[in-house]
Amino acid sequence: MTKIIIDGQEIDVPGEYSLLQACEAAGVEVPRFCFHERLSIAGNCRMCLVEVKGGPPKPVASCAQQVRDQRPGPNGEPPVVITNSPMVKKAREGVMEFLLLNHPLDCPICDQGGECDLQDQAMGYGIDEARTREYRRGVTDKYMGPLVKTQMTRCIHCTRCIRFSAEVAGVDEIGAIGRGEDMEITTYLEKAVTSELSANIIDLCPVGALTSKPYAFNARPWELRKTESIDAMDALGANIRIDSRGAEVLRVLPRVNDDVNEEWISDKTRFVVDGLGRQRLDKPYVRRDGKLKPATWQEAFDAIADRIKTTKPEAMAAIVGDLVSVEPVKALKDLMTSLGVASLDCRQDGAKIGGARASYLFNSTIAGIEEADAILLVGTNPRWEAPLINARIRKTWLRSGLPVARIGAPVDLTYDVRELGEDFSILSGLADGSHDAFQILKDAKRPLLIVGMSALSRPDGAAILAACARLAGATGMIGPEGAEGWCGFNVLHSAAARVGALDIGFLPGAGGRDVAGILDGASKGEVELVWLLGADEIDTAKLGNAFVIYQGSHGDAGAHRADVILPGAAYTEEDGIFVNLEGRVQAANRAVFPPGEARENWKIVRAVSGVLGQPLPYDDLKALRAKLVADVPHLATFDAPAGSPGADAALWGNVGAAGPIGGAPLAYAIDDFYLTNPIARASRTMAECSKLYVKRPLAVAAE
Repeated sequence: MTKIIIDGQEIDVPGEYSLLQACEAAGVEVPRFCFHERLSIAGNCRMCLVEVKGGPPKPVASCAQQVRDQRPGPNGEPPVVITNSPMVKKAREGVMEFLLLNHPLDCPICDQGGECDLQDQAMGYGIDEARTREYRRGVTDKYMGPLVKTQMTRCIHCTRCIRFSAEVAGVDEIGAIGRGEDMEITTYLEKAVTSELSANIIDLCPVGALTSKPYAFNARPWELRKTESIDAMDALGANIRIDSRGAEVLRVLPRVNDDVNEEWISDKTRFVVDGLGRQRLDKPYVRRDGKLKPATWQEAFDAIADRIKTTKPEAMAAIVGDLVSVEPVKALKDLMTSLGVASLDCRQDGAKIGGARASYLFNSTIAGIEEADAILLVGTNPRWEAPLINARIRKTWLRSGLPVARIGAPVDLTYDVRELGEDFSILSGLADGSHDAFQILKDAKRPLLIVGMSALSRPDGAAILAACARLAGATGMIGPEGAEGWCGFNVLHSAAARVGALDIGFLPGAGGRDVAGILDGASKGEVELVWLLGADEIDTAKLGNAFVIYQGSHGDAGAHRADVILPGAAYTEEDGIFVNLEGRVQAANRAVFPPGEARENWKIVRAVSGVLGQPLPYDDLKALRAKLVADVPHLATFDAPAGSPGADAALWGNVGAAGPIGGAPLAYAIDDFYLTNPIARASRTMAECSKLYVKRPLAVAAE
């Protein structure tokens, strides 16, 4: 630690801190435009000027000066930094005047109004009239795709967008051309930015040069009700803020959580919101004479009760989808258990996971990726399955150059990857130590293995999982040879509901069927009733003549096949618990109410249980959560990942199942990042992104 005096206050900070960070540690706010904690230092806006005693006779950029480089006093006193002297104030006012020379006076029509760093800092350092009579410069707006709206005349050349694109997103598609007053930020060929994280530059832009195109001219910040919640578009559990007005969600922004999403979110998380209001199920439906017709709740419940009372438990089944919180899953499990139903499954894709909790978690934790020194990817495309996991891997790769290898089809992950081939039988050779990549993992102090759903949902998925566990044990990812407290065995989920449903045991009971068995039984007439709780990613054509109850928020595949539709709430419309892929329990909060007659999902299940004469033992959310915690105690601990499972030989010896691994080529579970669930498929914005980035990649703008 190094001592430094800031505005008369002596503090101890790490020597590698910049002066700006030291000022923040002392509680002194320093204005800035180009500096950002998660990006490299640019030092080009000069707004963060401070005075350093004993230093140069002029202000210095505090973001580009380290504490350890400051000169001590004549008698060895700590360096002195002043942030509020007349010299500093005059210098900052001069910088602000230069910034405003060419900035357009269009705050009333700028979408950044009310959230603009330039507005805020101009209040403190601006002047009330310009001293120049020259014409302001004008810059042609640039095309950056369907998500980012540009007004480049407002740009102050902070270069945050350039640095984010190159360093975090890993796509060198934004840069600067020209010099001085002629400098312009552009995508060079005026094409869309091909990154799943591209819209984070909207948050980074300190002025109104880059704003949200779908959100343009919709609302002002002070009109919005802000709700802290959790994202359900993937299994990461990104912390988000939902901004709504009335009954409509208008936008989603990231919240800072260094252990999960840092301060980024994917483009799907941010822009899927227009799908929340389209193709909604807002009233119950019952199929009559071959057609779905509107019905009352009582009519829908009666239709369900009549069918359940005449159906044997072994002929009934339930499948849980990817977007539901833990509470409705628990309620449905309790209802099915009370009816004697054993055919339950939450693995729509047929993934061969379950059993010990460590065998299906991301055990190293998301933040733990940064401690890894070698990574093996098995059957996963993290860039689409979890873009922020991919960004963490890239961050670690940039910092340390760690080796990354992959078994699976080659795709661009924004960092160097050694391709080991698509033949998964190579896993057996790796686990036995007969492949040269084994030694790289063996020699690493903190090796990491990430196996994805694409591998585990194959027919030989259980054998692949077992081989991964053997490899993890042989290379020190788990077991006594590994680093203390380190577990490098990770399963990368792609569904927000999956880990929570596995935790409460929504899996086949004794004699029960899994998803494949349920669909096979339905097609053969052996399964006569299937309850789909938001399950739309199954092959509904295999449901045969079964009586289908669909409970969900959108009119997607499950609703089209249903005999009874129970309109439920989307993830923004009910309080719920989500468990992310590392086992972290997080609370999502309701931002708006469900539309029409739609209701919270757990309440629907509770109401059906009452009609069936077997009411569930809870009438409110508090009682339901108490029952949930009683059955699964770790769900009471919020915002903490699961602890390291350690070297339990019995645990790791039972992961997966022995068997041959086939050589069939891999098909990734996600073939279109933008259309992975009913809400995304209802979104016009996601449809446009899919058309541009997936179906017609690298398209050049026609406008």
